[in-house]
This record gives sequence, C-alpha cells and structure tokens, in this order.
Amino acid sequence: MIELDNVAYSYGPDAALLSDLSLKLAPGSFHFLTGPSGAGKTTFLKLCYLELRPTKGRVSVFGQGEGDMSRDQVAAARQRIGVVHQDCRFLDHMSLEENIALPLTVSNRKGGARDLGDLLAWVGLTNQAKQLPPELSGGERQRAALARAVMTSPDVLMADEPTGNVDWDMSLRLLSLLVELNRMGKTVLVATHDMALIRASRQYLTARVLRIQGGRLTLAGADL
Repeated sequence: MIELDNVAYSYGPDAALLSDLSLKLAPGSFHFLTGPSGAGKTTFLKLCYLELRPTKGRVSVFGQGEGDMSRDQVAAARQRIGVVHQDCRFLDHMSLEENIALPLTVSNRKGGARDLGDLLAWVGLTNQAKQLPPELSGGERQRAALARAVMTSPDVLMADEPTGNVDWDMSLRLLSLLVELNRMGKTVLVATHDMALIRASRQYLTARVLRIQGGRLTLAGADL
C-alpha cells in the first residue's frame, strides 16, 4: 500500500535527516516506529502520507509514485490515509462532533448523523459531543483525534505519539482501539517512544517494530 525505495530527506544542503529508507507497508499490517527524540519519526510519517516529498528516492502510495501524481491524485490518496497528529490540531471554536466530522466536509463526502454517533460511542465520547476542544482532557482529545482520523474509513491509519500525553490506562485504551482497527483490515503505523506500549501490544497482535536512529531505518536491531 505504501512503499519507500531508497528514500532520503534533507531540510537543506547541510541538514540531512533521513537517508536510504526502504520499506513496504503491506495491507492489514501493524507497525510501530520508534527512535530517540528528533530522530525523524514525524518526518517519516509525513513522507508516507505525502505531506512531504523526498529529496531522494521514491515513495509509492496505492500503486502510484508520488512524483508521477497530480495535485488532485495526491489529495485523493491522502483521503485514504487517516492521520492522528501529535498535537491533535482541533479548531477550538468548533464543537467536538464538528471537528470529528470535518474530514467529510473537506472532502465533500456525505456522512449521516448515525455514523458520527456510532463513532463517538466507539471512542467513548458521546457525552462530550457538544463540548469545545479546550474543555476536553488529554485522553479525550486523543480519542477524538483518532475518531476524526477514521471518519472517512481510510485504508491506512498513522498515529504520531498518540499516547504521549496520557496515563497508562488511557494508553491501553487507545492501543485497544488501534488493534480493533487493524483487525478490521486497516494498515496501522504508530510512531511512539513508549516501549512499554509496544511490549503490551504483544498480547493482542504481532506487530513489526521499526527504529530510526542516525537517519537510518532498522528492524528489530537488523538493517532493512
């Protein structure tokens, strides 16, 4: 579904961040992406969901190389990828349910109130539907961000440190929602520094653990 072939990314001539990255995200797979702070995990995700273009190499999404895609094709591909941003990125003047439904508005897709209601119930936020984002706790915001990311039924879900600002019980609750999505056939990629969360996932699924360090991507301690 998403393939990186010898991809590199630099922020400038003397600011190389990632190099020689090669990876295939197969349909229905579950990956964790870990590494030290500043290693490039967020940049890696942005390359995968086409917010950034590589400075070298090729990124292919759903069978198309990003360099060969028009702006409309990039937009269409990105609608098939749900993203949970580290900072949630809510519009504070809009209610929770309006924020969650926003991807439907942006993509001009129709969705029924029942679908939104089911999604709010799935993440346990039915009673918070009319609240504004600043009124929510950290765990509620993260669950709302997850609901928004899957509002359009994407094929791939990417989450950037989804448990970074919540307690352990909420981390496990978020993990269970991600596992459920994966069991529904979604491809899931989670960037996290929380090794305890990765260890806890082993009782639910077999996940591939990737690590970025020194600009390179490794798998279970071995070069890819």
